[in-house]
Amino acid sequence: MGNIFTSEDRKRIKEGIAGKYVKVAISPEESFKYPTGRAGLEAQNYDPEILNALSEEVSASYCGVGNPFSLGPLRTGETVLDIGCGAGVDSIIAATMVGPDGRVVGMDLIPEMLERARDNLRKTSLENVTFQEGSAEDLPFPEASFDVVISNGVFNLVPDKEEALKDVIRVLKPGGRFMLADQVLTTSQPADTKSMVESWAG
Repeated sequence: MGNIFTSEDRKRIKEGIAGKYVKVAISPEESFKYPTGRAGLEAQNYDPEILNALSEEVSASYCGVGNPFSLGPLRTGETVLDIGCGAGVDSIIAATMVGPDGRVVGMDLIPEMLERARDNLRKTSLENVTFQEGSAEDLPFPEASFDVVISNGVFNLVPDKEEALKDVIRVLKPGGRFMLADQVLTTSQPADTKSMVESWAG
């Protein structure tokens, strides 16, 4: 699908998404249409023990469409990539699961989201998490870098999903797992490119 978009289309899509998520970084509860904060985490059945270890400020930053950890546990010592980490809540939860011998990288396109993620990280004692800017369609990592890739409500926003999925497979180690929570389109997609761009950028 990504190849049907012009460079101008892709610029409009990126700007539209950035505009929305700058607002989410400032105020998730007012700008995100899915459950947010501690109530959102509880509604998605996140592990209560881990939730109790999060500060109220970190929990309040949560905005996701599901629970990627419902697809299976993370193991001590594993390396994890969180694509579209947003405010970093899933990255912080993953870092708690893999322990000090594990490593988590949270990646997002939106600088304001990364700033919120780093601020949230400072509210913890974790030392096994880093955050960096990057795109799901061009992951800046070598082959076989991660045991697990997680993502929560992000791939629906990616124009070239096929390219992004290929890159996920590339950076996963043999036998690695991709744990995805996302929205699914249940109707036909727009027939023309202009309508598709507007659905992202509008």
